[in-house]
Amino acid sequence: MSVVVQKFGGSSVANAERVKAAARRAIRAKQAGKQVVVVVSARGDTTDDLIELAREISEHPPAREMDMLLATGEQISIALMAMAINELGEQAISFTGVQIGIRTDSTHTKARIREISTERMRQALDEGRIVIVAGFQGVDEKYDITTLGRGGSDTTAVALAAALKLASTKATLFSGDANNVRETVECEIYTDVDGIYSTDPRLVPEARKIDSISYDEMLELASMGAGVMHSRSIEFAKKYDVPIMVRSSFSDAEGTWIVPEAAWMKDVVVCGAAIAKDEVRIFLDSVPDQPGTSHRIFAAIAEKNIAVDMIAQSAGSGGKAAIGFTVLRNDLNLTLATLKPLADELGAIIRPAEDVSKVSIVGTGMRTHTGVAEKMFAALAAEAINIRMITTGDIKISVLVDRNDGGKALKAVHHAFGLQTPRLGAGVSGGSDTGFKDRPLLRGGDAAHDLAVATQRLSGMEDIVISGVQLNNDYGRITVSDLPDVPGNCSKVFQAVATSGIMVDTIVQNLTGPNRAELSFTVPRSDLRRALIRTQDVIREINPQGKAAGESDIAVLYVYGVGMRTHTGVARKMFGALAEKGINITMITTSEVCVSVVVESARGNDALDCLKKAFSV
Repeated sequence: MSVVVQKFGGSSVANAERVKAAARRAIRAKQAGKQVVVVVSARGDTTDDLIELAREISEHPPAREMDMLLATGEQISIALMAMAINELGEQAISFTGVQIGIRTDSTHTKARIREISTERMRQALDEGRIVIVAGFQGVDEKYDITTLGRGGSDTTAVALAAALKLASTKATLFSGDANNVRETVECEIYTDVDGIYSTDPRLVPEARKIDSISYDEMLELASMGAGVMHSRSIEFAKKYDVPIMVRSSFSDAEGTWIVPEAAWMKDVVVCGAAIAKDEVRIFLDSVPDQPGTSHRIFAAIAEKNIAVDMIAQSAGSGGKAAIGFTVLRNDLNLTLATLKPLADELGAIIRPAEDVSKVSIVGTGMRTHTGVAEKMFAALAAEAINIRMITTGDIKISVLVDRNDGGKALKAVHHAFGLQTPRLGAGVSGGSDTGFKDRPLLRGGDAAHDLAVATQRLSGMEDIVISGVQLNNDYGRITVSDLPDVPGNCSKVFQAVATSGIMVDTIVQNLTGPNRAELSFTVPRSDLRRALIRTQDVIREINPQGKAAGESDIAVLYVYGVGMRTHTGVARKMFGALAEKGINITMITTSEVCVSVVVESARGNDALDCLKKAFSV
């Protein structure tokens, strides 16, 4: 029998009528032959009201006691939901996170899930009951109540689906027949919107609803300001192959499927755009260009549990480099206090932090299409929007612009890529299979080994999963120095490269002084000379004193994984492993699913070996 986990947010259970409507949805799913688990959030503004109540008592309430208080909101919701389902003629039973066995670490107000027991949940389902579970909460090893932080109910729902799926895998393997078709498990997230859109429709009214999107694309959009889903829930979905449907609580319309990458997605160059308005850019100038420096900087930040978003380290010259990165605005003071003594020791300069907006485009098709960056930068130049910083990922390009230009920049790139028009996966069904067909987590082979893998995955559920480390020796790098920091210059460079049919991989831009920037990008080594000539021609037109140099003796290393941003120690571990081997990093760029660095080609294999060892892959 298939299982569906339905999650209803605060607005979906805000009053009695909405609770009853959600109850009827759960009953319909059960009557359709599914076993049903319902996860609910606190009703309406309950959580905000509880926080305000705490502030009336204490200006700085203990985190443990805040968890005790906030967890009561969901307890009200689950009891009401169970009452509603029973009143409508079906059997239901409610459980808190403690009762259902959601074990977490002890980081109060933002705990991470370690493991989930499915025994009590499975027993109730097999008895024919609808199971109601409180979202957002768990219990640590001391039996203290914990809460999961932002997006906690989404995380609970997808984690329960993952646990049920893995438990089913274990049962299948215990049966002695690893080839049995086990039950399918899906997750439905009910919200006050009817799906995922190409961007925030409140900012761009003509945004189009997406029918189907890959886990990686959704991870990138979620991390960059698309507020419908939180990154942690998507991380669970990808790690455990849980298909998610995001849909409206107030209609029966089909929503958006979040699923593994499909072949047709490669034809869609850009599927969405996003904006993050609550970030600040910190710039470290005159950083010693030597092994271990990046590690010391980001290790210090990670020790304070500060999540770094964009990282851009330029190539540097004269033994000095520049590192720019972004953090959330509410982490600014702690970040600066953490970095000041280290900057003084290194002889580096911390430039004044800037209020910025991060505007990003995402799409699987970026891997195989040229001219994507040029098109984005041209759209910004046409609106006279200056780019403060650039980083790229496998399927993402992000730029920082002045905070006041954020909304205009988002509209410009959204229109540049025609995201308001029908396309595959967003209004055009040809070639797109939005109905998800479950694929096995564990395939064939040694059943005992597969059982061990499944058991291991059931503990440390929210730990980061590094899926691979790769080395590419086939790229060269072009570095443009002393580039005037005015709108349109980046567009001119990449237009020249794109018209030559040359694929650009990694792009990093940093400001290196007043009204001056440094731009570095990698291209296939076979195209390096041609790309350098085109770049030099453009730079001579922009600034006769500017310089463009090419290097062929570089290696690019990529670390791929799920949870790269929400786990603060990934960059620290990566940079630390390279520092221990005396390998200097000359360029850094990051995304939600990948961190990439450039090192000298002679140390490429050494770097690959040490990173594989560090991440046990």
